[in-house]
Amino acid sequence: MIAQAVTGTPGHVNTMARAVEHFLTHYPVDQMKQGDVYVTNDPWLGTGHLFDFVVVSPAYYGGEPTALFASTCHVIDVGGRGFSAEAKSIYEEGILIPHMRLRDQGRLNDDFFTILLANSRNPVEVKGDILSLVSCNDTGESRLQDMMAEFSLTSIAPLAEFIINNSRDAMIKALASVPNGNFSTEMELDGYDEPVFIKASMRVSDDEIVIDYSGTSRASSYGINSPLCYTEAYTCFGLKCIIAPSVPNNHGSLSVFRSEAE
Repeated sequence: MIAQAVTGTPGHVNTMARAVEHFLTHYPVDQMKQGDVYVTNDPWLGTGHLFDFVVVSPAYYGGEPTALFASTCHVIDVGGRGFSAEAKSIYEEGILIPHMRLRDQGRLNDDFFTILLANSRNPVEVKGDILSLVSCNDTGESRLQDMMAEFSLTSIAPLAEFIINNSRDAMIKALASVPNGNFSTEMELDGYDEPVFIKASMRVSDDEIVIDYSGTSRASSYGINSPLCYTEAYTCFGLKCIIAPSVPNNHGSLSVFRSEAE
């Protein structure tokens, strides 16, 4: 990830970088075509729950793939029980869309919309939300093309390398203010049907912070659980706000944080 929006919740923007990696597993860049758009709302491979749709688009310049744009938002309804913790399984929470093409070389996938909208109580709003994500990525591609033309760039790879390396160096420099060592804490929350215990241990070294959530309560039978992508996103957010809030969020700056959970 080279850059991300400065607005939005960590559960959205901080999960998308990992989500894009999963898209590439299903659709390698050499299989993508100009005008393609891909989509999923898989909670574990996307941004945390079924209401959040992730849309990924390849960007091209001079006929060659140049970058990937990703956007996400919480849509109003995906069927099931609705926005509630009462569901006892993912199948009760709504429709799950696996990784698939939303647009194929400029042509929208009508079958995708037919299935999705038939499972929503608010089909008009949901379709508008999804199309707005497509428009976001299209706008990003257009502006990237304009920038590359303005500065006579044929690739953004050198720029990306500079941004990522400098951001990582800045984070490691900031880590010098945090003493090396092992630290731990725990807390009790009300939970839903019973109390929930969260335990965390932190290992700090010269170039990395690892947060280990071993010992935390097991997954609840209700819809209050945090997929690993959410856990990673909010862990990074909290640490970075404390240690180096002014360093841009990208692969370099976030690579110094690692989360582990059972």
